Amino acid sequence: MVLQIGLVAVLAACGGGSSAGPAAQPVGANISPAAQVGEKIFKDVSLSASGKMSCASCHDPAHAHAQSNDLSVQLGGPQLDVPGFRAVPSLRYLNLTPAFGFDSEGKAKGGFTRDGRADTLAAQAATPFLAAHEMANKDAADVVSKVQQGSYANEFKAAFGSTIFSNTDNAFDRILYALQQYQKEDADFHPYDSKYDRFLAGQAVLSDAELRGLALFNNPVKGNCAACHTSSKGANGLAPLFTDFSYDNLGVPRNDRIPATASSDYFDLGLCGPDRTDLASRTELCGAFKVPTLRNVATRKVFFHNGRFSNLRDVVNFYVRRDTHPEEWFPQMADGTVWKFNDLPAAYVANVNTKEVPYNRQRGMAPALSPAEVDDVVKFLGTLNDGYRP
Repeated sequence: MVLQIGLVAVLAACGGGSSAGPAAQPVGANISPAAQVGEKIFKDVSLSASGKMSCASCHDPAHAHAQSNDLSVQLGGPQLDVPGFRAVPSLRYLNLTPAFGFDSEGKAKGGFTRDGRADTLAAQAATPFLAAHEMANKDAADVVSKVQQGSYANEFKAAFGSTIFSNTDNAFDRILYALQQYQKEDADFHPYDSKYDRFLAGQAVLSDAELRGLALFNNPVKGNCAACHTSSKGANGLAPLFTDFSYDNLGVPRNDRIPATASSDYFDLGLCGPDRTDLASRTELCGAFKVPTLRNVATRKVFFHNGRFSNLRDVVNFYVRRDTHPEEWFPQMADGTVWKFNDLPAAYVANVNTKEVPYNRQRGMAPALSPAEVDDVVKFLGTLNDGYRP
């Protein structure tokens, strides 16, 4: 029997009863010539120093445009043996992400990559081409030369002009633009066809556990997930993106599976470095990373910026038990104390979010969610996977 009590209230809170989301293009719909060539660039392994890595290697369409393995960080470089520093984010549902900035309350919002340093999808696409631990091209000219020699070079010229390859900077700019347009225009990157979308449109029914999980997800004194991962439709009727584009410091445990962490001096501080340099002096931002969309989260192989977790239930447990049972997540010292927030220098530990629910608890207190409630939240999160078929 499907739980009906409170269903009307849940639908109202989530903005249900109308269309499932933005008017997305149907599968196979025409996309611009720029986007069409962008798809070929996205999937072209020859555009890497190894000749074996493409954008799709780490952002696999079959895995919600995220990684297909369970490595904390991916391996790139000329021999595919150079480890990265951060877990691969999904490229789904990024087309409505605003440029990076600070809102009226001074809070960081928007931008692409986990530290928001790219203002557009095109700018974001430049990094993988040139990073030593990714596609590892020598420079932009190297990338342009490879595209010029590709099987789709004539299509590239048809999209951007017959003389486009005569200017390296312009050609590289158009390569990045093509990738951006592919991600913006191809409905595969934002299909809005999850079970939850169908539920909001009145075309699917959530199970008892899924409904309970949704209620806990939205409840400000329980999961409080919707405080950052918005679950209700916008004022314009657009489907929820399950992110408010903000940044948060969760004090995620250090991940020893990242080779860089072998150095005790290495810390990834998100907004204030090391990859992002313009906010280095804003020490109050150190340790904050962008809040990702939770769409397709149940398909992910690893979680958080450092890939520390590989199980969604463990992630939800970490949220609600981080402070009540820290010994479950952080190392214990010789004197018996727990080294909480061990992936941050001591000077920045105070930046960790310890005020909002469910982080506002102390050791020995009851977690915000019981084990059964954690299970329900995980069940609900499973309704956010794209490609739902009754």
